Amino acid sequence: MKATLEFNLPEDHIDFELAVNGAKAQSTLWEFDQWLRAQYKYMPDEEYSKDKYETFEKCRAQLREIMFENGLKFD
Repeated sequence: MKATLEFNLPEDHIDFELAVNGAKAQSTLWEFDQWLRAQYKYMPDEEYSKDKYETFEKCRAQLREIMFENGLKFD
């Protein structure tokens, strides 16, 4: 199966940029997800607080929920 996207440039340049930068957006979301994970998983003892831990955890869960609602996933 093949798919072809066509754009009328320059008037469709925004749609074109969105289409060709999808992999970059996916990579950016993955990096942010992993950064959030590292913030609570490897938090130094002297910086630990329950609120801080839960905030990073909730942010990561919210990111994943928003992605799920928009039909996106990391695998």
